[in-house]
Amino acid sequence: MRKQVIAFAATLLLPMSLMASGGGAHLEPANIDVHDHKSLQNGAKYFVNYCMGCHGVKASRYNRLATDMGLPVVPAKTGKSGKEADMIADANAKLVTENLIFTTDEDGKPSSLGSLMLSSIPEKDAARWFGAPPPDLSVVSRLRGSDWIYNYLKGFYLDSERPTGVNNTVFPNVGMPHVLWELQGWQAHDEHGLKLVSAGKMSPEEYDVVVRDITNFLTYVGEPAQLVRKKYGVFAMILLVVFIGIAYLLKKEFWKDIH
Repeated sequence: MRKQVIAFAATLLLPMSLMASGGGAHLEPANIDVHDHKSLQNGAKYFVNYCMGCHGVKASRYNRLATDMGLPVVPAKTGKSGKEADMIADANAKLVTENLIFTTDEDGKPSSLGSLMLSSIPEKDAARWFGAPPPDLSVVSRLRGSDWIYNYLKGFYLDSERPTGVNNTVFPNVGMPHVLWELQGWQAHDEHGLKLVSAGKMSPEEYDVVVRDITNFLTYVGEPAQLVRKKYGVFAMILLVVFIGIAYLLKKEFWKDIH
């Protein structure tokens, strides 16, 4: 019975481990930093321009994203005068609106700074056109991992047998087309790995930066609280150490007559 339980657990964990590791493919480290505002801004820019046509991140709002990536759209307490803080917030709001918000609501009105970051395609239309709506990517980094996303975006190659004309080294038989092809170009795949056969607008080094920044953005979206939770964790550990010291002194006081 014990062996059967272990075997059953293994069948459940195996697909999860394969999904996280890319099905056995070697994953190059993404080496991202969610505290890098420039990287987050660049990743958000490319995500909304190339990915939000199909995929949303509906757990996020534009105003929260703007603040977390160093562009607060409400006056921040920075020690500046009220008028100067208002001007900075207004400038940030204009920057975010003009460069990141391209979607509309159900009534056709432009999304606001407080709107959720939804896909440009209504789910009902996407389901009718594609058979199923493209997945929301709010927690893809929690599900797959940052390294998986990074390698996935670099892993597209030409495959004439696929309906979209491409396949992927990390996600075999993927249904998604290579939406970043004009930036990366086209790759071929053989026993030696991937090889660029048609150049895009960017050099491989430039494209690598874009992919890394998109990965960084999706990693942030998966857990925005990670920007501050580590700092809170330090305070929590300090509090525990102080509490342990107080508890030890109390223990000595309570038991001094016995010992």
